[in-house]
Amino acid sequence: MNEILLITLAALATAGRVLGLMLISIVTGWFLAYAAIKGKIFENIYISIIEVFESVPVISFFPIVLIIFITRIGGPLGVEMAADFLVFTAVVWNIWMGEYQAFKTVPREMLEVAENYQMSFLTKMRRIFIPFSYPRIAANLFPSVSDGFFYITVSEVFSVGIHTYQTFGIGTVLDSLITSNQFRLIYVALGILAAVIIIVIMGLREFSRYAVSKYTVDTDAPIIRRGRLNVKQTTRLLSVVARNPLSRLAGYYRSRTLSRPPEVFEKHEMRKEKISRYVSVAIGVIILGLILYSAVALIVSVKYSEWAMLFNLTPKILLYLLYDYLRVGVILAISFVISIFLGYYLAMHSRAEGIGVPIIQTLSAYPAPIYFPFIFAASFASIHAVFGPFTNELYVLSLGFVSTFYYIFYSFWMGVKTLPAEYFEVMKNLNMGYFSRMRSIILPGTFPYLISGISSTINSAWGGLMIGEYWPDIVAGHSLEVHFGLMKFIDMETNVGNIVLAAWGSFIFGVVVAVYSILFTRRMMDLARKRYVAEEGVFAA
Repeated sequence: MNEILLITLAALATAGRVLGLMLISIVTGWFLAYAAIKGKIFENIYISIIEVFESVPVISFFPIVLIIFITRIGGPLGVEMAADFLVFTAVVWNIWMGEYQAFKTVPREMLEVAENYQMSFLTKMRRIFIPFSYPRIAANLFPSVSDGFFYITVSEVFSVGIHTYQTFGIGTVLDSLITSNQFRLIYVALGILAAVIIIVIMGLREFSRYAVSKYTVDTDAPIIRRGRLNVKQTTRLLSVVARNPLSRLAGYYRSRTLSRPPEVFEKHEMRKEKISRYVSVAIGVIILGLILYSAVALIVSVKYSEWAMLFNLTPKILLYLLYDYLRVGVILAISFVISIFLGYYLAMHSRAEGIGVPIIQTLSAYPAPIYFPFIFAASFASIHAVFGPFTNELYVLSLGFVSTFYYIFYSFWMGVKTLPAEYFEVMKNLNMGYFSRMRSIILPGTFPYLISGISSTINSAWGGLMIGEYWPDIVAGHSLEVHFGLMKFIDMETNVGNIVLAAWGSFIFGVVVAVYSILFTRRMMDLARKRYVAEEGVFAA
């Protein structure tokens, strides 16, 4: 087969794998998000699981999962399922989190209309929850694509022990080209991959525009400037308010008559709420039972001496984790500052947005493990001359930044674009400056989006740190390595085959992340629902 054609088909297969798994993530996330907002027990378990698995680097537990797929299923199907699992775990968590946060922040007025007109579950999903989640899904599609391509190089070609397994895709082709030193074809493959990524990004951009224009809760009502009453504007205002989203939603059921008396309806609703609560509790108990069973089986199988050794090592692991959280804090601060300035500027200037956003989307989707060694080789001498012993830290922070900054950027940029037009009219009428807009309207109005982006940024920075903190022979004669860090500890112990210590480090890490998810993410989303749903301001006005 022609080499160029083979590379093109491989790039298309990789893109199809990423997009197909994203579609599965979206559909399953709708039903899980609805179950989460209907039951507190399931919500706590669901969010904690998302936070843990989004934060724990996929490659830290991937070998164990691979062994399950290879030994239990085997053959080409087992290899394909193993590769798909890695990509799925890379793209699914932020989509599920975004859908949960969208369902959690549906305006109360919409929910009241749905209950008053006795909408069924499927009708509420089709006409309220799913449409309301489209802008949040659009905001999370770009980082999901970026994560999918980020991990693609380690999913399509992998080793278990002395055996190497591969499935058809651009990762497999690049691995074979690098092994045979065919540099011309390597550059061709990188160029074709870039072209495919640009096409995918352009398609997602069109979907995001469609989602924002069609499914953002907004009205066409003009904001009347302060001063003398304008009869023409007042008449136009009344005519538009008569066509606001709630009126349109109510109009759909205007001709419907209640088939049951109010008392029967209230009893029916209470019965449905009880059933929903019991189902959520049952699901939560089943999940908790499976976790406890696995934990007990593991505890019984480990000797007392090993437990003593692991507990003695725990303070050291926590110290390493503290170093990594400091790195994550630096990455988050830099990402936040860049996002609120650049994201707002691009959202307000369509011409700059048309150029800047595709560039950011393409660069963020391009797999960093492919191009980062070239940047390291070209810049190491000059960077080392300036930063000296902090050179490796700078590179690790840079790798963590490029692997996660787009979460908060996309979330804030999309949040600004989905703000109701009335707010921009108010800011314009009041002649508010940039910082006044940010403090009084933009940051509070985009708070749910920011929480989503901040949470995903913190949870996803670990993948870049996992790769960067211990990267032996990143280029000939040089290795990238930090002095202290939990990701380095897990990576080194895995490489030498000490799975017990690596697993204990991952377990401590998972416990900390679970506590963080309960104390931070869920509480922040509850706060966003109570005080910072921008769409409710339109209804209140």
